[in-house]
Amino acid sequence: MSSIIKFFRITFFLVLYFFLCMVVVTTMLQAWPIGGQMLFAFGVPVILVWWQEKRRSRKVAAKAQAEGSSANLPSRPEPVPRPSAYDKRIERERERTREANASKQPAAVQAYSPPKQDYAEIVRAGKSAAPALAAAAERNQPSRVASSASARSSKSEWVPSNETASVAGRAIGGMVYVGTPPLLNTYGYRDKCRAYIDPSLSVARSGADKAGEGMPYWPGYSDISPQCRATYLDWLASGRNDASYNPGYMFLYFYGLERRFFVDQSNEDAKDIVQEVRRLQSLYPDNHSVRRYLGEFLDIAMLAETDLDAIEPIFERQSWELPFSLKYAIGARIDKGENLTADWLLSWFICHPETNLRTPATRCRDEFVALFRMRFDRRFPDGLKVTKPRKSLTASYRAASSEFQGSANPTVDGKPVPDISGLRKPVEIAQELADEVMTDLDKLSRFLGRNPDGRGSVEAHALLPSELWDAFPSEEMDRLKSWASTIVDRGGLVPLEEVIGRLEGETSEKIGKRQMTGAADALARLGFGLAPDPRFALRSPKAEEPVVLFSLGEPIERLEEVSDSYRSALIELALGSFVAHADGRIADPERRALEDQVSAASLSDQERRRLRANLEWFLAVPPDMALLRRKLKEVGQDSQAAMRAALVGAAHADGIIHSDEVASIEKIYKALGLDPALAYSDLHAGEVADGPRTVRASKPGRPGEAIPDLEKASGPKLDATRIAAIRSDTERVSSVLGQIFDVEEEESGASTPDYQSQVAGLDPKHGALVLEVLTRGHWSETEFEKICASHGLMVSGALEVVNEWAFETYDEALLDEYDGYDVSPEIAEAVKEKMSAEGRDVEVETT
Repeated sequence: MSSIIKFFRITFFLVLYFFLCMVVVTTMLQAWPIGGQMLFAFGVPVILVWWQEKRRSRKVAAKAQAEGSSANLPSRPEPVPRPSAYDKRIERERERTREANASKQPAAVQAYSPPKQDYAEIVRAGKSAAPALAAAAERNQPSRVASSASARSSKSEWVPSNETASVAGRAIGGMVYVGTPPLLNTYGYRDKCRAYIDPSLSVARSGADKAGEGMPYWPGYSDISPQCRATYLDWLASGRNDASYNPGYMFLYFYGLERRFFVDQSNEDAKDIVQEVRRLQSLYPDNHSVRRYLGEFLDIAMLAETDLDAIEPIFERQSWELPFSLKYAIGARIDKGENLTADWLLSWFICHPETNLRTPATRCRDEFVALFRMRFDRRFPDGLKVTKPRKSLTASYRAASSEFQGSANPTVDGKPVPDISGLRKPVEIAQELADEVMTDLDKLSRFLGRNPDGRGSVEAHALLPSELWDAFPSEEMDRLKSWASTIVDRGGLVPLEEVIGRLEGETSEKIGKRQMTGAADALARLGFGLAPDPRFALRSPKAEEPVVLFSLGEPIERLEEVSDSYRSALIELALGSFVAHADGRIADPERRALEDQVSAASLSDQERRRLRANLEWFLAVPPDMALLRRKLKEVGQDSQAAMRAALVGAAHADGIIHSDEVASIEKIYKALGLDPALAYSDLHAGEVADGPRTVRASKPGRPGEAIPDLEKASGPKLDATRIAAIRSDTERVSSVLGQIFDVEEEESGASTPDYQSQVAGLDPKHGALVLEVLTRGHWSETEFEKICASHGLMVSGALEVVNEWAFETYDEALLDEYDGYDVSPEIAEAVKEKMSAEGRDVEVETT
């Protein structure tokens, strides 16, 4: 019957309020849009009826509780237990309170209606704000009903930590309020104080609601069910350390602690309360509400008990506002004229809501903090001077129970503390430093993202910036350094597969350029070089072939790009060693001549070390002569002409041609399968045309026959145009030799597309594959296998190389394996824009 009445009541008021709203719309809101008028006409009646029913329910519940208390008396008389000592003390305090209230006039009531609790950050209060906060809290505290039945002294209702209260047959310990709760004027109603444990209320025999299903958002002991009361008392009695209970029970306990600290201002309990709240916070480390409310309490409470110098920086973003303790500590230091250290600036940056922290700062947290400190100290050796802001810091605290609040202006040495919230320049400086550090940690972050257990490994250590090597030592790196030193002492030759095995822990049948490049970088950080270095080498070694380890003199973070002189000298050594291997053995004069070339080259000490190591490798690893001759024919006549031009140009560069130079050139031509007569004709002509040229057949002279020396010429005359042409041909010759000398793949793939070098960071084959892949948004497995084969690539290897390049360049994979291969539209668009900016067009399908 009551449900029917409620239905008609709600319907009646909805219709009534709707009619009134329509009157308002037609008379006063004609200027509003139709949508706004409809929202007002239909929304306002619903809100009014909801508020009206909620208010009615509260009154009904309060009336029912009052009637229930008198109706639940025992049906038959039971023996009354003798009052305990605690009950006698409570009664004496109650009588004294009644007498005091009777002799005084009622105090003026100052009602406080706190807003609904939300998840905005509670602004914290400083050390000097505690007394002012207490006074403000007393002023804003909801008034108590001045009646002899409910008014009590605060001291008589608080149970200290060294005493134990007994409620419903349970010894619940101390640090709680026990007694009749005062009535507080909140939300327009006189609610009972949430924290008070009223012994007169009914309690179930056992608490079985550990999950807190019957607990409201803002629990109050007087408002929860007997089952929840029993569960709460069980939690208190069991030591208050069982985290399997719903956090709502802990909050009910915390309401009393914060009230005792801020409202009662009990100095004897302050330290115990701070320690207890810190312990409670550790019980629920992953609960957002616990971290927020208890953290905010500790933020201000600890300041009240801690000196300024004892406050430590915070390296974890806790909310969308700067923690008060941080603002207080930094502001006080600025007010004293102190420069900020790296830790304080980093704490300010991390906790600031508008700063940008990318993945490297979180995934490589320790490395980020350490490198930030180093870069800060280098840029600001005396610390960062910050201009004092004019605005003063204001502290405020709103109770988690919503029952009181207060505010004050903290001071240091009697002066207001500046508020740093509005300062921008220090945060911008910190962002610049952080961006620089995060960029330097990008590669390490991506490696750890792919290898979560790789921290401390050789690969991870090789990706660390050099400043962090000593701060983050690696045992594997130390063992690798010792092994490399032993190899160098024995001459430097070691199988490539052994080097890769030492670095990666395992070897594979085929070792690619990426693995060799990583090995060279890792060894360089230890002060050792690897020859041949895949970035500059004319050909890469096979897995079973040896490489040369040599000393660089000092650890090097990044191997520098080599000079043109180095590249030219490397080509000369390659050709010279090729000739030396032509007759199947290397004579001592040939070795000495090649070593003299290294010494005579105009190179830096570092490049000379690399060149000497490459010479050792050229001499130790003979090329496959038959294969090289076949490859020379495959590269075509244009490439042959480029090689011949380089040889002839080198002979003519100083204006003098010696007989030994002629013999060497003739030997090279013969070793490469060319007609030795071409050497004579090319030298006489002084240059070689880029295209094919016809040489008149004639009977060649005796091998080794010299062209007459031109030593009688009046001094060498250097031809600047010819030297420039030779220098411009260096890259062409290097490319040709790379094709000729590269015996890693015997079977040549399809013809290389014209856009082979358009993708930076990839070799020609994989670059061509990427550009073809980007022409469509999806490829089936069969289609992808075909295009990989057309470029002479294996599917698995190509997929790994291409996605690795995409991760390093765009921080995500290019190809996603799902029912074929999906192409990342973001990367496709980025490549298209980059190439368009360079004046090259690529048709990219991004849908």
